[in-house]
Amino acid sequence: MKALVVKAFGPLESMTLDEVAGPQPGADEALVDIEAASVNFPDLLVIQGKYQVLPPLPFSPGKECAGIVKAVGAKVTRVKPGDRVLIQIEYGGYAQQVVAKAANCHVIPEAMSFTEAAAMGLTYMTAHFALVERAHIKAGESVLVTGAAGGVGMATIQVAKALGATVLAAVSNAEKAAAAKAAGADHIIDTSVENLRDGLRDQVYAAVGKRGVDVVVENVGGDVFDACLRAIAWSGRIIVVGFAGGRIPEVKAGHLLVKNISLIGLQFSNYRDREPEKCLAVRGQLFDLYRAGRLKPYVMATFPLARYMEALALVRDRKVIGKVVLTTDG
Repeated sequence: MKALVVKAFGPLESMTLDEVAGPQPGADEALVDIEAASVNFPDLLVIQGKYQVLPPLPFSPGKECAGIVKAVGAKVTRVKPGDRVLIQIEYGGYAQQVVAKAANCHVIPEAMSFTEAAAMGLTYMTAHFALVERAHIKAGESVLVTGAAGGVGMATIQVAKALGATVLAAVSNAEKAAAAKAAGADHIIDTSVENLRDGLRDQVYAAVGKRGVDVVVENVGGDVFDACLRAIAWSGRIIVVGFAGGRIPEVKAGHLLVKNISLIGLQFSNYRDREPEKCLAVRGQLFDLYRAGRLKPYVMATFPLARYMEALALVRDRKVIGKVVLTTDG
């Protein structure tokens, strides 16, 4: 089979498309012929050796993919050959075949394409866990989503709206603002303003009042994170998802104390590995919302596996709105 292979951590250009031996499923695993694999920013960090969890070399990157079950291990009962599934794994998705624990294989709705399924894995689960598991969001509350035109951002807008929240989308340009609005955002917060420290708070107050925003789902870090601290409501919750802006912020604990702020981290893959049954339940809820027309993954572009550098470069250069997906010939 063909697979993208990382033989040494380094720049994206060091990855190669190779012919490798196909995997075999273990007793609790499924072998899946892959049709589509989504590109996520953490994939780039893994390739470069900068992520918190690094696979043994050599390996294929890719944390989510979708395809058709070809074979299953002796202990597998959840899926069967012929099932169309979404797979969530730590790595391995950029290949024509993958083996994954059956607990991490989710049968997709009939109307859902493989491209949509691949784009609805990590980002939508992150959004749901951020809002429900970590923030305990209530209908009627307000949510500020930073990096709102990215994969997690667009998913969070949609999930938050489906849960009855008022959504403020923080973006850096007009094209991203239009995409966030199309995804359902109620208000746009411009992070390109000259004085972000005061400007973000002023925009939030204009949108929801001087109480501030109840929940922040923070994907960017750096100056954006610092500004969000000034815009959060009393007893608000900031869910830290990532640092796409580059700088990992540091927080003075006094800020948390004065406003009763909860600063909460989220690493979704921990739930995937520690609580697969909870993930199965959440995945079912997300699929129900998809069937009801309340969630719709936005895929900006698809690329065949051989054009992987174009896809990864778009993510690296922060030019993606929604998701980019790699496709295979199965």
